[in-house]
Amino acid sequence: MFEVRETDLAGRIGRLRTKGGTLETPALLPVIHPYRQEVEAGLVKELGFEAVMTNAYLAYKHYGPELLEKGIHKAIGFDGVVMTDSGGYQVLEYGDIDITPEEVVRIEEGMGSDLAVLLDRPTGLTRDRAEAEWTVSETIGLAKRSLKVIRRRDIVWVAPVQGGVFEDLVKLSAREALDLGFEMLALGSPTEVMESYRFDMLVRMVMAAKSVSPFEPFHLFGAGHPLTIPLAVAMGCDTFDSASYILYAKDGRYMTDWGTVRLEELNYLPCSCPVCSKGLEELMDMDEEERVRNLAIHNLYVLKKEVEATKEALSEGRLWEYLMLKARAHPRLYRAVKLLSDYVDLLEDGTPSFKPRALFFFDELDYGRPEVVRHRRRLDWMRKREKLVLALGTGERPFYGSKVHREILKALGDRAGEFQISFILPPFGVVPVEVSDVYPLSQNEAPEGYLEETAKLLISSIREYVESGGFSKVLVLDTGSGGEFLSAISSALKAELVDLKGLAQA
Repeated sequence: MFEVRETDLAGRIGRLRTKGGTLETPALLPVIHPYRQEVEAGLVKELGFEAVMTNAYLAYKHYGPELLEKGIHKAIGFDGVVMTDSGGYQVLEYGDIDITPEEVVRIEEGMGSDLAVLLDRPTGLTRDRAEAEWTVSETIGLAKRSLKVIRRRDIVWVAPVQGGVFEDLVKLSAREALDLGFEMLALGSPTEVMESYRFDMLVRMVMAAKSVSPFEPFHLFGAGHPLTIPLAVAMGCDTFDSASYILYAKDGRYMTDWGTVRLEELNYLPCSCPVCSKGLEELMDMDEEERVRNLAIHNLYVLKKEVEATKEALSEGRLWEYLMLKARAHPRLYRAVKLLSDYVDLLEDGTPSFKPRALFFFDELDYGRPEVVRHRRRLDWMRKREKLVLALGTGERPFYGSKVHREILKALGDRAGEFQISFILPPFGVVPVEVSDVYPLSQNEAPEGYLEETAKLLISSIREYVESGGFSKVLVLDTGSGGEFLSAISSALKAELVDLKGLAQA
């Protein structure tokens, strides 16, 4: 059902096979109202969206049994993959709906959904653990009831994962869904989190679920903001739906690559889509209905562009750098991105060991980058000699071909075999000279002053390596540059700071 073609961080470009066609992921599914469309479903398809989400409960309430004869594709006018929600969001909004899980299955099978979400009991943002536990238990119970009546196995059945802000409950919910045999999961209750810009909470919820289901296709409800799409993809979300394009338009909000702004606050239209090419004055002069429709179309262009830009970054192996760029757009997103280093095991698993381009480093966030953490872990596998010489990394790479390395070998003479000669390279920390040509140790760029700006973190990682190495002697080599930093290193390691002459006599 799901084929992964490329990966970076926890994100992947894949193919999700459904009876309605094969969908390339990551994919955003615009939410289409089943009978009231300000932007026609056919136009959504023309704009490049191969799949949409609609609501099975609302569709059946409107069309009745006729829907089962017509089918959902004809009913909404979309020739592509259609995912249907069960009505769980209406439960969250209104408290309950007059439908059973068995009826939901019968309706979704009858209307011919390609991907179908089961009826669940959303947790929402409650801080009441007892209530959250009840919603998880109810969701699992509803899934079991649904399984008993499912007949169509050509439909991809999607099990919602509940638990809200309680990570252990999210894991429990995901594990139970997998044990029941569901092949695709969807994280429930994130909409309120994202509407309040609690991106840090979103990271914890998604990564809790992904820690249980790292391989299965994964859907995220309500991720339709230009800033949440790269974050969602980096965490391993393969599909996500949103009605943001039309909801924002009705509120007069204009999407940009970095967020939203009210239309009346704009002096220029920073976009070249067909809507924006008409100009700001023409857009403002439209009657309300026409302006909402055009604004929604523009928002769809922005969302489509964001999905494609994120996929391109993933394909090129620079998803981390793209996410770092986006993180600067909002302080709360920056805070959330910092949390990703807590889940580096999940991120590292999908990060290739070799990439076709150099890595770019900018600040302390890069110390949690999977490639950097991977190097530090590999240091534990390397054979360590009895003594250690640490020198500051130079621009000559790999380091075994540098002038400094030749001078070290000359100073040590016949004793060189006793020493592990290593260089200090931020953000990697200690780089043994023998592996300094291994990607990405010689294939990276950092700004001038990076060493000084990140010295505290660098010293910490070097001290951890030295303390675990069991060296009988540690020498820090001063070659005339980085004096203040090298003094701090030697002090932290309780090591001797020497020049080349001192190294020869050590």
